[in-house]
Amino acid sequence: MPTQTPPSEKPTALIATADGQLFYGRGFGAVGETVAELVFNTAMTGYQEIMTDPSYAGQVVTFTFPHVGNVGVTPEDDETGEPVAAGLVVKWDPTEPSNWRAIEPLVGWLEKRGRIGVGGVDTRRLTRAIRQQGAPHVAIAHDPDGNFDIEGLVKKAREWKGLVGLDLAREVSCTQSYQWNEMRWAWPEGYKPRSEPGFKVVAIDYGAKRNILRCLASAGCDVTVLPATATAEEVLAHNPEGVFLSNGPGDPAATGAYAVPMIKGVLETDLPVFGICLGHQMLALALGAKTIKMNHGHHGANHPVKDKTTGKVEITSMNHGFAVDAQTLPTGVTETHISLFDGSNCGIALENRPVFSVQYHPEASPGPQDSYYLFERFAAAMATRRSA
Repeated sequence: MPTQTPPSEKPTALIATADGQLFYGRGFGAVGETVAELVFNTAMTGYQEIMTDPSYAGQVVTFTFPHVGNVGVTPEDDETGEPVAAGLVVKWDPTEPSNWRAIEPLVGWLEKRGRIGVGGVDTRRLTRAIRQQGAPHVAIAHDPDGNFDIEGLVKKAREWKGLVGLDLAREVSCTQSYQWNEMRWAWPEGYKPRSEPGFKVVAIDYGAKRNILRCLASAGCDVTVLPATATAEEVLAHNPEGVFLSNGPGDPAATGAYAVPMIKGVLETDLPVFGICLGHQMLALALGAKTIKMNHGHHGANHPVKDKTTGKVEITSMNHGFAVDAQTLPTGVTETHISLFDGSNCGIALENRPVFSVQYHPEASPGPQDSYYLFERFAAAMATRRSA
C-alpha cells in the first residue's frame, strides 16, 4: 500500500496501516485516536445510515463518493441510537448541509458522538489499495495541532487482532427484549405505527438495523426483539409464528458459539425462519456449513445479485466481510442467490422447509428496494403455516 505524500499545509489527521503506510488528511469530528479495520463503501447516498449500521462495528469506512455530509444528518435516519462505525474517510471535507430534513451538520454530529473523520484523502488510491491487498488494520488519529506519534500509531495498528475470531454481536445487541411496531417511512406521514394484529415474530438482535424491523412491521408482523444471546427456550416461550435472524458485525464463527445452538433448537420446530447478513451466516453454520473471511468484503448499494430460483437479477445493498462458503453447504440446503461481482454465496434455503436467508440487505437504507419481496415471502410462509 503506497504512502501518501504529506500535504503542503500541516495535516491534522493521519491514517497509519499495520504495514507502516501513512495517509495524511484534515481531521474533523472528534479528536483522538481509534484502531479498526479499514473498508470502503461505494454507496452514493446514506452515509448516516452507514455510520449507524451496527454491522460496521470495528471498522472505519472510506466513502468512494466524494460529497459526504452535504445533506447533514437527522435522527430519523439513524439505524441505531448512536454511530457504530469507528470513523470515516472522505475525499472532500463535509460542507454545510443543504437539505430540508437536516437537523445538524455531519461534523458536529460526529464530534458529539466521539467519531473521527478524515478528509482530504485520495480515496480512489486508498480504495484500489484495499481491493488489491485486502482490508488493512489501521490506526486513525485527529489532532488539531498536527502532532502524531507515528511509530506508536503503526504499532497500535499492528497489534490490533482484527475481526477474525471476534464476537461483536454481543456488544451491539440490545440488553433486554422490546416490542417494535413502527413501519417504513412513507410520504407524507413519515413513520407510522402498526395498529392491527399481525404475525407474532421473534427477531434476534445481532445488531439489527431499524429499517429491517420496520420492513417486518410493514409486512404484517408484530415484532418482539430479543438479545443475541437468547436461547431456543427463551425464543419459543414467546410462541412465535416466525423467527427472524438479524444482521450484525464480527466473525460469524465466534458469534455462532451461542447463536448456533439456539437456531438448531428453533429448527427442530416447523417455524418459518428468515435471516439477513450475519443472520444468514448464523443459519448456514447451524445447518452445517462454514464461513470464510473475504479479502475486502462487499460494502455498497449497487451490488448485482442473481436469484437462481427465478433467474432475476436484483441490485442490492451489502455490508459484510465474511461469507458463507458455498462448497460446504450440506445436502438438503440449496444455494438460492449469488453475487454477480465474484460469484460468492448470497442466499440459501432449506429444502421443503420455510427456512431461508440472504447475505445482502433487502431493507436497503441506504440502497435499492428490489428485495422487499423477501419480507413478504416470510409473511406468506407464516400465513401458510397459520392456515394449515
